[in-house]
Amino acid sequence: MTKDSSETSDPPDTDRAAQRGIQSIEVGGQLLRALVHHGRPMALKDLAREADMTPAKAHPYMVSFGRLGLIEQDRASGHYLLGPLALQLGLISLQQADPVHIATPMLSPLAQQIGHTVALAVWGARGATIVRTAESPSPVHVNMRHGTVFSLTNTASGRIFAAYLDAGAVRQLLEEERQRQKPRKGAAEPSPPAGMPRVQPLPSWSDFESQLKEVREHGISRSDGEVIEGVSAMAAPVFDHTGAIVLAVTAIGPAGIFDTAWDGELARALKACAGTVSQRLGAPAAGPSDLRKPER
Repeated sequence: MTKDSSETSDPPDTDRAAQRGIQSIEVGGQLLRALVHHGRPMALKDLAREADMTPAKAHPYMVSFGRLGLIEQDRASGHYLLGPLALQLGLISLQQADPVHIATPMLSPLAQQIGHTVALAVWGARGATIVRTAESPSPVHVNMRHGTVFSLTNTASGRIFAAYLDAGAVRQLLEEERQRQKPRKGAAEPSPPAGMPRVQPLPSWSDFESQLKEVREHGISRSDGEVIEGVSAMAAPVFDHTGAIVLAVTAIGPAGIFDTAWDGELARALKACAGTVSQRLGAPAAGPSDLRKPER
């Protein structure tokens, strides 16, 4: 007699939240959360306080976690810190983390929330490149296409990457772009095709670095009609566990209804989304580890 497949197969992921769990594991897990949150060795009394329990209740959990290798205890101070198994779990999790895969499900809800088209951009061989999009629910919106490459200097997505990538590499890219824009000797400057934006003059390195400093100060970049008149955009950075930028979460829309305030609702929504993805990727809580300094 064969068993019903429903008795042996795992329930769908959508039912996970409603499944019965083991309360003692969830209670003890608060102690691990406290260690992760503070990021430093902690005394038992401090851990217990953070987990809202008495030290006497917390101690057996820490003994079991120690036997599993999830925590270990410093012999000199008696403080607890994360153990080798926790390190192994973290490393495996980071290896499995795909920034685009993690961020993609968040795009449509974000587009609904802010009322504008949103996209994910990665840094490719030619610059910041769109790999995912979610259209605005509004009948009046701006479309973005997969594979579109953003200008390094005149777009929100280009500038957000430039602000957090290596300064020397960005400066070289700027110079290469400047060389490509130079007309051949004796040739007139070409006119853009009908309906296409005119190529904007490139800033000097010092001027561009000033723009990038402003981006880093606000943690977000913006563009207001620089490439196409009447179209605005903002982009927020996503960082991985090393503090390196790996994605840009970009919103674009008609300038008349697009809030480009540094701390407006749209900017906060973009940063919140990017921050959630960064957290899932193990990014440092304080942001990127190296906020680039200008080159001299």
